[in-house]
Amino acid sequence: MTLKMQLGIIFSCVLLAVTTACSAGSSGDTANKEKSKTKDGKAVVTLSLKMPDPFYEAAEKKFEAKYPDIDLQFQYFKQPGQEWAGFSDLENYIKTTNTAMLSGKGADIIETSSLPEGKYINKKLLVDMSEWLDQDKTINKDDLQMNILDASKIDGGLYTMPSAFSLSAFIGDGEVLENTSVKVNDKNWSWVQFADITKQLMSEEEEKGKDHRYALTNNPPELILQEMVMDSYNEFVDPINQKANFESPLFENMLLHIKQMYDDNVLSSTPVENENPLFNSARMFSPADFIDGPYLLFSNPNLLQRPHGEGQSGEARIVTSSKLAIHANSSVKEEAWKFVAFLLSEEAQSLAEREGFSLLKALNEKKFDNIQAQIKSGTFKLANEEQAKVPDEDFEQFRVTINSANRYANVDAKVVSIIYDEAIAFFSGQKSVKDVAKLIQSRIIIYLNE
Repeated sequence: MTLKMQLGIIFSCVLLAVTTACSAGSSGDTANKEKSKTKDGKAVVTLSLKMPDPFYEAAEKKFEAKYPDIDLQFQYFKQPGQEWAGFSDLENYIKTTNTAMLSGKGADIIETSSLPEGKYINKKLLVDMSEWLDQDKTINKDDLQMNILDASKIDGGLYTMPSAFSLSAFIGDGEVLENTSVKVNDKNWSWVQFADITKQLMSEEEEKGKDHRYALTNNPPELILQEMVMDSYNEFVDPINQKANFESPLFENMLLHIKQMYDDNVLSSTPVENENPLFNSARMFSPADFIDGPYLLFSNPNLLQRPHGEGQSGEARIVTSSKLAIHANSSVKEEAWKFVAFLLSEEAQSLAEREGFSLLKALNEKKFDNIQAQIKSGTFKLANEEQAKVPDEDFEQFRVTINSANRYANVDAKVVSIIYDEAIAFFSGQKSVKDVAKLIQSRIIIYLNE
């Protein structure tokens, strides 16, 4: 598997007009609702999805076999066989889902990865599952990657439950970093320091007669900005209270520094001949991804912290591609929770259809053990058919990375898309940094308060 820079994000447009909502667990309407049942008396639990998902479909069969008194029914925006039309379909999906939720007729369980969760939580449309998780005797929290679930909390509440997770990590060329006179302290480096260090590394490499090496290549500045904003998202956006902080020195300096890194040839927005950047940003979905990509790019890859601000962490960022929430107006919240809880079981987490790291520590550890054994026996091959050579201490670092990851931001894709769209004018020289920051602030405030 080739490791490439993955700094982009799938844009979604969320046009939301929320006016009223019922309090979770206390709404009179909810209390008066009767549970929907099938003809044979099964409790009906509905699950809203953009389109069919193999993992949830496989889990449904296992779940209903374990709970024969519950009938889990899917509500698809796109039916099986229908193609996803991109932006327009996503916009319609969000509008449809929001209208249903506000009317109290939404599904009992909602897949929220494309939805503005902060706004829903603000209007008390989602159930805080923290207490359910604490009291459920079918779940041993010690077995779970609680660092992931704790990081996923918003305002102290667990409103969404991921079925898996991936990590966005930062990797450097260890052969260069470990054989240089330049002091590199990734535990405490800002983007300004990163640029200075990279320029020194490039200079040393060129003095040795080697070609110019960029820090990162083939990424326009708008994507680098997106990545930086996502790394510091909570500094800029408060989705619960509908506040933003883009018309500020923090954001303006970020824009200016990114431009300077391109002007100084530290970063390249286009592919370069004999592309061999000093660093790389990678999305890791499984223990094997710690090996397949990094060791294909570098003979001695170093897993690093990403450059970050003072008081912040540059550890690998948690990414969740699919999350479930329970509708506060659902009349079958207990049955809905049973399905969410079932997804944390070994039976569900072991399904081949699930993509990403497991929420069960033991399953991740088992995969690490298997890969480590293959490395030692010489049977683990990279994509180029070469044998991977990975020291045991690297595996220890991989495990620490998984078990200590705690950096997660509830990023709203619409907010990030606004930043991308408007930042182009600054990087192309059409608008000043202050004008762009002001416009971004205005557009995001309007969106957050819709």
